[in-house]
Amino acid sequence: MALGNKVAAEFVGTFWLVFGGCGSAVLAAAYPDLGIGFLGVALAFGLTVMTMAYAVGHISGCHLNPAVSVGLLVGKRFPASEMVPYIIAQVLGGIAGAAVLYFIASGQDGFEAGGFASNGFGEHSPGGYSMAAALAAEIVLTFMFLFIILGATDKRAPAALAPVAIGLGLTLIHLIGIPVDNLSVNPARSTAVALFAEPWALQQLWLFWVAPIIGGAIGGVVYPLVAGSND
Repeated sequence: MALGNKVAAEFVGTFWLVFGGCGSAVLAAAYPDLGIGFLGVALAFGLTVMTMAYAVGHISGCHLNPAVSVGLLVGKRFPASEMVPYIIAQVLGGIAGAAVLYFIASGQDGFEAGGFASNGFGEHSPGGYSMAAALAAEIVLTFMFLFIILGATDKRAPAALAPVAIGLGLTLIHLIGIPVDNLSVNPARSTAVALFAEPWALQQLWLFWVAPIIGGAIGGVVYPLVAGSND
């Protein structure tokens, strides 16, 4: 598959992840009497990844996330030569998704961007969690996400069910992490909405690049050690 096709797929897939996942948080989570809440937002993120895994997994591998690309690189499932184009496509796709979401959301009378589904810690954490707590959550949960991805896409695993396992894994990860920091595990997702939020979101963005990438890299190291040879 040509690199151009791969990065186009990553752009579209990350657009859908941000628009669908963050869109559910911005537009539907707190809708009066009918809001979907944390459970609905967690499920929305899982569904975006599951649907895109079926739609573009055969084109690009459906990373949609710089931390996933790093983890797959460390796990020797992804070539270093494609890393930068993938990450650029993921970030740009996410920003496009956030821009469309902002346009739609701002069409409501009295709209204020506020946090705009951004990730944050301290006073910007949904549950008031500290920077250390957010750092630990992002590292551990991204590690587990990569462990699930690497296991589900192992040649020894049933390939047709990989998107289901990955999507449900992301749902569970969000159920755990949303109260801590709105959950990132994805620097592209965090960057995209932070650009449209209040200034604090960009000030705290560094954590949501550093921690997921560390967690993803650890996953790329640990899964092969646990799984052994797939010969």
